[in-house]
Amino acid sequence: MNVTEYTEQDLPELIRIWNEVVEDGIAFPQEETLDMESGAAFFSSQSYTGVAKEDGKVFGLYILHPNNVGRCGHICNASYAVSRESRGKHIGELLVKDCLQKGRELGFRVLQFNAVVESNIHARHLYERLGFKQLGTIPGGFRMKDGHYENICPYYHEL
Repeated sequence: MNVTEYTEQDLPELIRIWNEVVEDGIAFPQEETLDMESGAAFFSSQSYTGVAKEDGKVFGLYILHPNNVGRCGHICNASYAVSRESRGKHIGELLVKDCLQKGRELGFRVLQFNAVVESNIHARHLYERLGFKQLGTIPGGFRMKDGHYENICPYYHEL
Protein backbone atom coordinates (compact mmCIF):
# COMPACT_ATOMS: atom_id res chain seq x y z
CA MET A 1 0.00 0.00 0.00
CA ASN A 2 1.26 3.47 -0.90
CA VAL A 3 0.36 6.98 0.20
CA THR A 4 0.21 9.50 -2.62
CA GLU A 5 -1.33 12.90 -3.24
CA TYR A 6 -5.05 12.67 -3.95
CA THR A 7 -6.50 13.13 -7.42
CA GLU A 8 -9.99 14.18 -8.50
CA GLN A 9 -10.82 10.53 -9.17
CA ASP A 10 -10.26 9.83 -5.45
CA LEU A 11 -12.80 12.44 -4.29
CA PRO A 12 -15.88 10.18 -3.97
CA GLU A 13 -13.98 7.75 -1.72
CA LEU A 14 -12.27 10.53 0.26
CA ILE A 15 -15.64 12.14 0.92
CA ARG A 16 -17.22 8.80 1.88
CA ILE A 17 -14.43 7.95 4.35
CA TRP A 18 -14.29 11.48 5.79
CA ASN A 19 -18.07 11.45 6.30
CA GLU A 20 -17.89 8.09 8.09
CA VAL A 21 -15.63 9.62 10.74
CA VAL A 22 -17.74 12.78 11.00
CA GLU A 23 -20.92 10.69 11.36
CA ASP A 24 -19.31 8.48 14.05
CA GLY A 25 -19.07 11.67 16.13
CA ILE A 26 -16.24 10.46 18.37
CA ALA A 27 -13.03 11.80 16.79
CA PHE A 28 -13.51 14.77 14.41
CA PRO A 29 -14.87 18.10 15.65
CA GLN A 30 -16.82 18.63 12.40
CA GLU A 31 -20.56 17.99 12.50
CA GLU A 32 -21.42 18.69 8.86
CA THR A 33 -20.69 16.07 6.20
CA LEU A 34 -19.19 16.86 2.81
CA ASP A 35 -20.86 16.58 -0.59
CA MET A 36 -19.00 16.55 -3.90
CA GLU A 37 -18.85 20.34 -4.15
CA SER A 38 -17.85 21.07 -0.56
CA GLY A 39 -15.53 18.04 -0.51
CA ALA A 40 -13.68 19.15 -3.63
CA ALA A 41 -13.22 22.63 -2.14
CA PHE A 42 -12.19 21.24 1.26
CA PHE A 43 -9.55 18.78 0.06
CA SER A 44 -8.09 21.19 -2.51
CA SER A 45 -7.71 23.90 0.17
CA GLN A 46 -5.29 21.79 2.25
CA SER A 47 -1.53 22.16 2.06
CA TYR A 48 -1.55 18.45 1.21
CA THR A 49 -4.10 15.64 1.06
CA GLY A 50 -2.58 12.17 1.15
CA VAL A 51 -4.40 8.99 0.16
CA ALA A 52 -3.56 5.41 1.19
CA LYS A 53 -4.29 3.21 -1.84
CA GLU A 54 -3.63 -0.29 -3.03
CA ASP A 55 -4.61 -1.57 -6.46
CA GLY A 56 -6.62 1.61 -7.03
CA LYS A 57 -8.71 1.16 -3.86
CA VAL A 58 -8.71 3.98 -1.28
CA PHE A 59 -8.34 2.82 2.33
CA GLY A 60 -7.67 6.09 4.14
CA LEU A 61 -6.52 9.68 3.91
CA TYR A 62 -5.00 12.58 5.75
CA ILE A 63 -5.14 16.34 5.43
CA LEU A 64 -2.22 18.61 6.35
CA HIS A 65 -2.43 22.37 6.76
CA PRO A 66 -1.08 25.23 8.90
CA ASN A 67 -2.31 25.18 12.49
CA ASN A 68 -1.97 28.95 12.79
CA VAL A 69 -0.79 32.03 10.87
CA GLY A 70 2.09 34.46 10.84
CA ARG A 71 4.69 33.87 13.54
CA CYS A 72 3.10 30.48 14.30
CA GLY A 73 2.64 29.48 10.66
CA HIS A 74 5.49 26.95 10.90
CA ILE A 75 3.24 24.69 13.01
CA CYS A 76 1.02 22.36 11.04
CA ASN A 77 -2.04 20.31 11.92
CA ALA A 78 -3.40 17.11 10.43
CA SER A 79 -6.43 14.84 10.51
CA TYR A 80 -6.54 11.16 9.58
CA ALA A 81 -9.43 9.01 8.41
CA VAL A 82 -9.46 5.28 7.68
CA SER A 83 -12.47 3.52 6.19
CA ARG A 84 -14.53 1.53 8.68
CA GLU A 85 -13.82 -1.78 6.95
CA SER A 86 -10.05 -1.11 6.95
CA ARG A 87 -9.50 -0.15 10.57
CA GLY A 88 -7.06 -2.22 12.60
CA LYS A 89 -4.76 -2.86 9.64
CA HIS A 90 -2.09 -0.26 10.55
CA ILE A 91 -3.17 2.12 7.77
CA GLY A 92 -3.26 4.96 10.29
CA GLU A 93 0.41 4.39 11.07
CA LEU A 94 1.26 4.54 7.37
CA LEU A 95 -0.66 7.82 7.06
CA VAL A 96 0.94 9.43 10.13
CA LYS A 97 4.46 8.49 9.04
CA ASP A 98 3.86 9.89 5.56
CA CYS A 99 2.37 13.04 7.08
CA LEU A 100 5.44 13.62 9.26
CA GLN A 101 7.66 13.39 6.18
CA LYS A 102 5.38 15.59 4.07
CA GLY A 103 5.23 18.21 6.83
CA ARG A 104 9.04 18.40 6.83
CA GLU A 105 9.11 18.61 3.02
CA LEU A 106 6.64 21.51 3.10
CA GLY A 107 8.82 23.43 5.55
CA PHE A 108 6.78 22.99 8.73
CA ARG A 109 8.75 22.61 11.97
CA VAL A 110 6.12 21.12 14.30
CA LEU A 111 3.03 18.95 13.81
CA GLN A 112 0.40 19.65 16.46
CA PHE A 113 -2.86 17.84 17.15
CA ASN A 114 -5.32 20.10 18.93
CA ALA A 115 -8.08 17.71 19.88
CA VAL A 116 -7.23 14.04 20.34
CA VAL A 117 -10.11 12.57 22.32
CA GLU A 118 -8.76 10.99 25.52
CA SER A 119 -10.73 7.77 24.97
CA ASN A 120 -9.22 7.32 21.48
CA ILE A 121 -6.65 4.94 22.95
CA HIS A 122 -5.53 3.39 19.64
CA ALA A 123 -4.66 6.79 18.14
CA ARG A 124 -2.97 7.97 21.34
CA HIS A 125 -0.81 4.85 21.56
CA LEU A 126 0.18 5.22 17.91
CA TYR A 127 1.13 8.88 18.35
CA GLU A 128 3.16 8.16 21.47
CA ARG A 129 4.92 5.21 19.79
CA LEU A 130 5.88 7.54 16.91
CA GLY A 131 7.39 10.12 19.27
CA PHE A 132 4.54 12.59 19.79
CA LYS A 133 4.45 14.29 23.18
CA GLN A 134 1.24 15.09 25.03
CA LEU A 135 0.91 18.75 26.03
CA GLY A 136 -1.68 18.20 28.77
CA THR A 137 -5.39 17.57 29.03
CA ILE A 138 -8.31 19.90 28.34
CA PRO A 139 -11.23 18.83 30.54
CA GLY A 140 -14.46 18.27 28.63
CA GLY A 141 -12.99 19.71 25.44
CA PHE A 142 -14.88 17.42 23.04
CA ARG A 143 -18.64 16.97 22.75
CA MET A 144 -19.33 13.40 21.68
CA LYS A 145 -22.17 12.56 19.28
CA ASP A 146 -24.35 11.38 22.18
CA GLY A 147 -23.92 14.77 23.90
CA HIS A 148 -21.54 13.91 26.75
CA TYR A 149 -18.18 15.63 27.03
CA GLU A 150 -14.77 13.96 27.04
CA ASN A 151 -11.30 15.31 27.68
CA ILE A 152 -8.98 16.11 24.81
CA CYS A 153 -5.22 15.65 24.76
CA PRO A 154 -3.19 17.97 22.53
CA TYR A 155 -0.05 16.36 21.08
CA TYR A 156 2.96 17.64 19.14
CA HIS A 157 5.94 16.25 17.23
CA GLU A 158 8.96 18.28 16.16
CA LEU A 159 9.71 17.84 12.48
